[in-house]
Amino acid sequence: MTIDYFFYASLILAGLLTLWLARRYVQERNYRRRPYVASTAHDWANRPQPNRPPYHRVALLGDPGAVATDGSDPVLQLLEQWQQEAGPAGTVVLLGDNIYPVGLPAPHTSGRAAAEARFNTLLAALGRFEGRVVMLSGNHDWNKGRSDGWEYLRRQEAYVREHLPTAHYLPVDGAPGPVSLQLAEGLLLIVFNTQWWVQNGPRPAADPWRPFRQLRALLQANRHQQVLVAGHHPLYSNALHGGKFTAKQHVFPLTTVNKRAYVPLPFIGSLLPLYRKTVGAAEDMAHPRYRRMRRRLLRVLHEFPGVIYAAGHDHNLQYFERSGGHYLVSGAGSKTAFVQAGGQATFVHEHQGFFGLDFYGPHETWLRTYEPPTGTPEVFRLQLSPGSDATAGPAASVTYAGAPRP
Repeated sequence: MTIDYFFYASLILAGLLTLWLARRYVQERNYRRRPYVASTAHDWANRPQPNRPPYHRVALLGDPGAVATDGSDPVLQLLEQWQQEAGPAGTVVLLGDNIYPVGLPAPHTSGRAAAEARFNTLLAALGRFEGRVVMLSGNHDWNKGRSDGWEYLRRQEAYVREHLPTAHYLPVDGAPGPVSLQLAEGLLLIVFNTQWWVQNGPRPAADPWRPFRQLRALLQANRHQQVLVAGHHPLYSNALHGGKFTAKQHVFPLTTVNKRAYVPLPFIGSLLPLYRKTVGAAEDMAHPRYRRMRRRLLRVLHEFPGVIYAAGHDHNLQYFERSGGHYLVSGAGSKTAFVQAGGQATFVHEHQGFFGLDFYGPHETWLRTYEPPTGTPEVFRLQLSPGSDATAGPAASVTYAGAPRP
């Protein structure tokens, strides 16, 4: 009798899971790879735009580590077009994961030649830019968070100093930050090394609480400016690292690791998405270290309406407006992955490309999408609401952890 009860209960659960997966699959087919715009911004294309050029432009390129090396990469072609248009009054911010799959291996080791080829292609494109280049590191640059990741990070930073010495690789030596850089009058960039909090093994010694206090002090001292905070890990996400999975990934869970790993594990396969949604790998929001870092960072950012936080990590384009702040995921520099429509997002799109920010004045910042091929219609743009204290201020020096670096 007990065996029959469990058999029928299991059968019912399997049937319900099958129906849920079938419904999810149908829903996904309706929006996969299509831009989603929330109802609050449905009229974005009809909103009037400025009739003057911006005083500064920023391109936010995340996860470009798998660019094509034969000159055909569509994102790099689009970025070079953007660079020509922006000129000296522009900044390109690389949001980490600059070299796939594991950063820059040691010389004469397996994978070094391929890594160098990809990185050289990226650096060559950036080297032709008249404006400023800022580079962050991501989990892949730290050898996917493994215990020897700091060695990989320092090797990549040294490589950039040698081959693109005009670039700012921040924070220096893998420190947690924050590091500030004045991009233009009234516009401040703050870089936060989010990987420091989730990294295994050796890393620069630091008090894990102090960077958040320093960030709060920086934001407080720069309320008169528009502030852009950049880190690798997103704080809001409708994609993989935010615990969102496709119906296919429930049936073929190994495709979350390798897109070609079509090993069917129905029902059992749902345990992996459940695990990553509730417990998480180190690169997931659910993981305790990531969760603590995210909670502390949001606690600070929510105090300063109008601040823009830009990240990569998830391979898509996403925009959220939460608690008066603006949260971007611009991680589609060389790969794409599923992103769920709806929820708290204002805009999402599973497509290669990057976000751009155009700054026209203390109360006028525009978010724009750039998706290849070049010349295609813009799929989304929006004027971002300013903070209550945003007014232009004087330019300042580069600042490391709250104090000018000598």
